[in-house]
Amino acid sequence: MKKIPLLDLKAQMAPIREELLQAVANVLDNGQYIMGPEVKAFEEEVAKYVGVKHAVGVANGTDALLLTLDAAGVGEGDEVITTPFTFFATAEVVSQLGATPVFVDIDEKTYNIDVEQIKAKITEKTKAIIPVHIFGQPANMDEIMSIAEAHNLFVLEDAAQALGSEYKGRKIGTLGHAATYSFFPTKNLGGYGDGGMVVTNDDELARKIRILRVHGSNPKYYHSMIGYNSRLDEMQAAMLRIKLRHLDDWNNGRRERAALYNELLKDTPLITPFAAEDRKHIYHLYIVQADDRDELMAHLKEKGISTGVYYPVPLHQQDVYKPLGYAEGSLPVSEYMSKRTFALPLYAELETETIHMIADTIKAYYANK
Repeated sequence: MKKIPLLDLKAQMAPIREELLQAVANVLDNGQYIMGPEVKAFEEEVAKYVGVKHAVGVANGTDALLLTLDAAGVGEGDEVITTPFTFFATAEVVSQLGATPVFVDIDEKTYNIDVEQIKAKITEKTKAIIPVHIFGQPANMDEIMSIAEAHNLFVLEDAAQALGSEYKGRKIGTLGHAATYSFFPTKNLGGYGDGGMVVTNDDELARKIRILRVHGSNPKYYHSMIGYNSRLDEMQAAMLRIKLRHLDDWNNGRRERAALYNELLKDTPLITPFAAEDRKHIYHLYIVQADDRDELMAHLKEKGISTGVYYPVPLHQQDVYKPLGYAEGSLPVSEYMSKRTFALPLYAELETETIHMIADTIKAYYANK
C-alpha cells in the first residue's frame, strides 16, 4: 500500500537538488561557517521580500521570539497577551524572560486570537501582544494594532507559519513592531536544520537583537548586554537563499491544492478551512474539523494516509501552566478545537490525483457509517 505523507520534503528538494549542493559547496570553499556572506545576503533578501528595513538571522524560530521580546524590554513581572492555540514556544519565551503569558481565546473560523477579547485582558502589567498567524492565515492586525496603540503595547507577530502570507495587500511581518519566522524543515520556507529570523522597521530594536544574538557583544569581546548564542549558520542561509526564490510558487501551489480539497470535501461533514477575503492564506497546514476526528484519522491511517493534530492540548491546559489557574472551559473555543481539528496532507508537489483519492476515501468513510 502506497503511503501518503503529511509533507514530502524529498519531493520538494528533488528539482533544486543540484542548486542546493552547489550552495553547500560554495560555503565549504569559502571557509566561513558562522555569520558570513551567505547570512548577510539572506537577511537582505528576506528584508526585501517582506518589505522591511531589517532582517536579523538567529538560530531558530524560538530564539527569534525570545531575543525580540528581550530587546523590547519584556521581563520580570510583565504580562504578554497571546493565544493558547499555537506551538508551545510562543508562550515559553515569555516565561523564560520572567513574564507571564495571558491567554485569550481564538476565533472559531480563523483559529487566530479573538481580538474582541483582548481588551478585557489588559492590565497595568501588560507589556506586549503576540498574535500568531496560525497555519498561514494572518490575524486581524488592524484591530490588534489599534488596541496596542491605545495602550502603548509592543506587538510581535509570530509568523513562524506565515512567511509569504498577506493582510490587505501587505506582507505579514510589516504590520506589527516586529515579526519572527521559523525555518524549521517543515515550514513553507524550511531549511535542512534549524533557523529563524526577526524582521522589523525599528532601527534600535534591530540593533539590540544583533547584539543579543552574539552574547551581547559589540564589538567582539566587548559586552554591553547579557545575550545569547543564537546565530543562523552559513550553510542554512546558503540553502535558504535558493529556496526563497521558489517560495511564492510553493505557496501558490499550496493554495491551489487547498482550493481543490475545499471543492471535493464541501459535501462531507468536515468543516474545511475558512480564509478571510482580505487575507492571503498560505496553508502551512490544511486544517479540517470533524466530530469523529480520532475515528476518521484511524481510518485514514489504515488506508496509508498520514494526518496530524495541531494542537492536542491548548497551552493554558498544559501541566506547566496549570498554576496560572485557567479552569476547564475558560477558553472554550480553543478547548473545543483541540478535540476536533486535524491536518490532511498538503504540499506544493502533492498530485491532484492523490487529493482526489484522499477525498474519495473520506467520502467512502462517511457513506459507510
